[in-house]
Amino acid sequence: MNALSDLYTRANDAIVAQLGEMGPLIVVGALGLLLIIVALPSILFPKKDPLDKIRTARLGNDALDPAPGLRRGRKDERLERFAQYLEPQDQAEFSAVQLQLVRAGYRSQSAVQAFHFAQFALGIGALLIGVVYVLVAGGMSAQNTILAVLVPGCAGYYAPKYWVQRRVQNRTDEIVSGFPDALDLMLVCIEAGQSLDQAIIRVAKEIRTGYPALAEEFEIVAYEMKAGKDKIRVLRDLSDRVGIQDVNSFVTMLIQSATFGTSMAEALRVYSEEMRDKRVMRAEEKANKLPSKLTLGTMMFCLPPLLIILIGPSVYGIATNLQGGFAP
Repeated sequence: MNALSDLYTRANDAIVAQLGEMGPLIVVGALGLLLIIVALPSILFPKKDPLDKIRTARLGNDALDPAPGLRRGRKDERLERFAQYLEPQDQAEFSAVQLQLVRAGYRSQSAVQAFHFAQFALGIGALLIGVVYVLVAGGMSAQNTILAVLVPGCAGYYAPKYWVQRRVQNRTDEIVSGFPDALDLMLVCIEAGQSLDQAIIRVAKEIRTGYPALAEEFEIVAYEMKAGKDKIRVLRDLSDRVGIQDVNSFVTMLIQSATFGTSMAEALRVYSEEMRDKRVMRAEEKANKLPSKLTLGTMMFCLPPLLIILIGPSVYGIATNLQGGFAP
């Protein structure tokens, strides 16, 4: 018993000497993370049932996958088992996260679970990297040790959220840039005698190369209309998915045109002209902001050298005269 106590004391002293006062806590946390990492593969990738091969041979692959065409829209069974841990239980919070992911372009049913799993996995992995760094570096103070462990963990946890926000912003800029051109093409198609459904399909096909995000949204609208979904509901869903004011106004214009029976071509002509004017105004706004943005750079890189050139000789002369005046 005394030997075990002495061994524990020496191990504790060695850990404290290497890692500081927080050393034992860091070691326990590292062991816990290691156990989690070792257990994750067996949880997420369970062994397959040996009878699956027999069922596949007798009934074919469709016995295990009854809807291969819908594979993209199905939930991931490995994440579904941990749904209560990987998705918010509050319906409002879940809807907000799902809408944010849809606007970023992630529309699968397991997108919310995958998002939270990415936060969990990256957070744990970054924490482990911080612990390994502390163990390798050694001799760090308690404050630096805590920062070295927590900062990477927080960065890993918030990295998926930052990525989604960047995706949303990029898709929003792409849709806003391509929307006036899409309206012009839609106006040409409708004036040529095509229906709204045919015009949307044609526009989606034409703008796919330049604006794939906007083309994808138009294709979803076209497919939902083909499936027999109510046209007004489809347009409102487009407005909710995109979350852009120009698209919201466009949807409102189409709904009002369909409700009151006015000419859709005339409404599109007026609205497309307004969108072109707004695009010009946005370009002018960016151009007017440019001098203000350049002012800071000009002051930082041009003004100090100019002051040195103009005032430097005078300051040097004054300093020389003062030194000469105080000389013994």
